[in-house]
Amino acid sequence: MSIEAKLEELGVTLPEAPAPAANYVPYVVAGDMVYISGQISADENGLITGTLGADMDVDAGQAAAKRCAIALLAQLKAACGGDLERLVRVVKLGAFVNSTADFTQQPQVVNGASDFLVEALGDIGRHARSAVSSPSLPLGVAVEIDGVFQIK
Repeated sequence: MSIEAKLEELGVTLPEAPAPAANYVPYVVAGDMVYISGQISADENGLITGTLGADMDVDAGQAAAKRCAIALLAQLKAACGGDLERLVRVVKLGAFVNSTADFTQQPQVVNGASDFLVEALGDIGRHARSAVSSPSLPLGVAVEIDGVFQIK
């Protein structure tokens, strides 16, 4: 099954790849690698803001992380000229979770992105990753995730 068909089966429509908010590019293709800039948590209603451990729980954080993963795939599609079938594998995610000093469930929050990528992509969605706390993120978003992908 194609990646696009699997996304459709999951009820996921990729948005247009978000434009960068400052003086940087949304992705860089170097050889067979695509480095995608951090994607912030947002959905069709706008930014997903909040602080884990204060006004957001793990389930809401996982939903925010999933939206970051969807935005990463939208950027990847743009980097691949619209052809997600060029994806060889997800290599690594770097995740930042807006959380209180005593919140320790960053990995569980980022599972929202990791689980989605494996569900949507199968084994090529398995990846290395980091999940760290941040006392704040741009625009007050709950989660920001960047990624490295291998393409053909």
